Amino acid sequence: MTSANDGAAAAPVCPRHPDRVSFVTCQRCERPACPECQRPAAVGVQCVDCVRQQQKAARPERSALGARVRTTKPVATITMIVLCVVSYVLQNVLPFGDWTARWVFTPWIGDVEPYRFLTTAFLHSSSIFHILLNMYALWMVGPILERLLGIGRFLSLYLLTAIAGSVGYLLLASPGSTSWETLVPGASGAIFGLFGAFMVVLRRFDASSAQLYGVIAINFVLGFILPGIAWQAHLGGFVVGAIMGAGYAYAPRERRTAWAFAIPVLTAAVLAAMTIVKYSMV
Repeated sequence: MTSANDGAAAAPVCPRHPDRVSFVTCQRCERPACPECQRPAAVGVQCVDCVRQQQKAARPERSALGARVRTTKPVATITMIVLCVVSYVLQNVLPFGDWTARWVFTPWIGDVEPYRFLTTAFLHSSSIFHILLNMYALWMVGPILERLLGIGRFLSLYLLTAIAGSVGYLLLASPGSTSWETLVPGASGAIFGLFGAFMVVLRRFDASSAQLYGVIAINFVLGFILPGIAWQAHLGGFVVGAIMGAGYAYAPRERRTAWAFAIPVLTAAVLAAMTIVKYSMV
């Protein structure tokens, strides 16, 4: 004779929750799965363990340039924008000497405080339009490049072209002239670096963007027409951005990882060498 207790003991239970009876089985491993552990599948349901195994085995989606595609927001781009905005607020809240003068680049002091080559890219002039235009441009191309290149290559591109903007200004400045003592704040070098890289990437895939070309042309012209705009920084960032963008875009598929390390290292070395040579001539 079979007792009622024997029947209850024979009832299938969820392996993850032994106190729960479940008559629904996973289509993959055929183990019982309670409602909490069930996941909809193409046919029937699967347990959470099988779903996780499938996700680990699946090859991650890659962009056209080999970066792992993430569904999250463009973290690097947003971070750069936030840093610029916070710095702009501090520029207008703190005394000039406590923030702007501490981080802004000018050729006459760059050799003794080289960090200014980069930190100046997070500063802007007192005009609200300066930072608004730069941040708009960054938001226009940043997320696209970040998705194509990945966070690592995107940040190396942005930060090194920011430095290249300062180096470009330094190389074209004349010791003893007003340009040697001019303050050069702004993310324009990095922004033009992204423009240069983006143009190369578009060409790599036989695409075009008349709107982007128009924005670049207008900004270059304004740099020569309007006073107080460092067109030298625009040029330096653009040239280095185009070169780095070409390296990333045309890197052999099987060597993309090696190139992702080599390109920033070589770029930094060349920028440092040009800076040293320029200061040695002063």
